[in-house]
Amino acid sequence: MTATTPTTPTTPNAALSMAQALNAALRDALREDERVLVFGEDVGPLGGVFRVTDGLTKEFGEERCFDTPLAEAGIVGLAVGLAMGGFRPVIEMQFDAFAYPAFEQIASHVAKLRNRTRGRLSLPIVIRIPYAGGIGGVEHHCDSSEAYYAHTPGLKVVTPATADDAYWLLRDAVADPDPVIFMEPKRLYWSKDETSTADRRAAGFGRAAVRREGRDATLVAYGPSVPVALQAAEAAAQDGLSLEVVDLRTIVPFDDETVVASVRKTGRCVVIQEAQGFAGVGAEIAARVQERCFHSLAAPVLRVTGFDIPYPPPILEHSHLPDVDRVLDAVDRLQFDDEPDLLHLTREAS
Repeated sequence: MTATTPTTPTTPNAALSMAQALNAALRDALREDERVLVFGEDVGPLGGVFRVTDGLTKEFGEERCFDTPLAEAGIVGLAVGLAMGGFRPVIEMQFDAFAYPAFEQIASHVAKLRNRTRGRLSLPIVIRIPYAGGIGGVEHHCDSSEAYYAHTPGLKVVTPATADDAYWLLRDAVADPDPVIFMEPKRLYWSKDETSTADRRAAGFGRAAVRREGRDATLVAYGPSVPVALQAAEAAAQDGLSLEVVDLRTIVPFDDETVVASVRKTGRCVVIQEAQGFAGVGAEIAARVQERCFHSLAAPVLRVTGFDIPYPPPILEHSHLPDVDRVLDAVDRLQFDDEPDLLHLTREAS
């Protein structure tokens, strides 16, 4: 099969939810390229747990958008074979932790086939993963698993924070010649913002976005943490602090240029992530900032993260997830008065 003539995107210049924007991106990709296939658990007539694939089977038929057995390793294995045969599979892992049974396929085959074949074979696969918390879900339904994929060479890792980015980044991911882990923040599925029809394919893939300009400190966030960072910056402004907010948009590739330019300007940095802190993506960001901005830093790079525990029951998730107060507490520890951080004195010194 070959690609058809590109069509005008179906997304209007209007406020769409992230779920609607993703649905429009899949619909447009299916229309433009006969090689695109969409499949996974309950993505067909049901339209997916979050209705992201709603209406696609009705429009394109069960050969283009279809349900699979409840076997994640089999779903990814099927995608590998189809991609090797010239198709462009877009598959859905129903929830973040449901993808773990497929991780061997992803890490051992999806991520490595281009290298294993010395570039003769590529796998243009998009693996969509609804992830993170904030929806009152139970364990196995709210994991922030991005670090596993970001640590696996050969994978690109994307996580949008706006409906507009959700549309265009998914279009970029489907068109990419290599495998992309597309992580969709579940609690942002119903958030709305303006979605443009202006073609931005490949214009922003791999580039971070400065969501708010500031001069006193930089908040670096991605996916579900971006709205928290923006709310914290708005709250800080009431106290006279000007915080810049950088939305990574893609974790891999990582946009050092935008992050470094921001931190060199402000001299301070707080990294925000929902995932547990130890060995997370935020630790990598903090290390990169320290290595590249050391002589510009007026304070240590701080992190605001989830706690190092399994995801808690729904009644406790508000205590686990980073919120505005925890971000503002970190900002207060950035030593604007050049005094030592009393919270981090050693036991001997105290």
